[in-house]
Amino acid sequence: MSYITKTTIKTWAEEDQPREKLLLKGKYSLSDAELLAIIIGSGSTDLSAVDLCKIILNEYKNNLNELAKCSVNDFIKFKGIGEAKAVSIVAAIELGRRRKEAEVLKKVKISSSNEAYIYLKPFLMDLDHEQFWILLLNRNLELIKPIQISTGGVSGTIADPKIIFKYAIENLANAIILTHNHPSGNLTPSDADIQLTKKLKQAAQLFDINLADHIIFTNHGFYSMSDQNIL
Repeated sequence: MSYITKTTIKTWAEEDQPREKLLLKGKYSLSDAELLAIIIGSGSTDLSAVDLCKIILNEYKNNLNELAKCSVNDFIKFKGIGEAKAVSIVAAIELGRRRKEAEVLKKVKISSSNEAYIYLKPFLMDLDHEQFWILLLNRNLELIKPIQISTGGVSGTIADPKIIFKYAIENLANAIILTHNHPSGNLTPSDADIQLTKKLKQAAQLFDINLADHIIFTNHGFYSMSDQNIL
């Protein structure tokens, strides 16, 4: 007499386990069944999570569009899929549907100091204390994201180069615009502002990143170090 024994995912080679495979090889290396197995977390008493998901997908012709039509009640018909797992599958599919239908946001292009100033107004207008921000841009000068680096008092704030370039590298930025506000309304950069900018300019060159500008922001106008040929 022979016996069929369940092979659990934990007994597989680490690089073949869905979670570990995603971490080691990336999300595109996983099959639909493996991705679905990560969502449900565990299989049944007889099947691993991946094998169970293969059965579910096979029932719907291995077609994700057909799977997307299923309800919670459809999924709980499979042995090993309870209400919690079924809800997780339906929720994941719904997120995918919403992403597909979401409107692609038009990227903001910042190609001048005035465009940067206008973009920054909602963040820095009317503040009674200083803040330091960076705008990360791609090769086409389209905004990747704005990031607040620090907040300080009425006469100063700290801009740590390590933090600035950490964000720039993580987001694969090709260019950076620095900015901080002067609550006093004084548009003149301090000696410390200029020295910091030159220091960051040199550091940016090491990472092949363009330090495009450093803007002093006030409620009534701005000062651009790029426009003034300080950079």
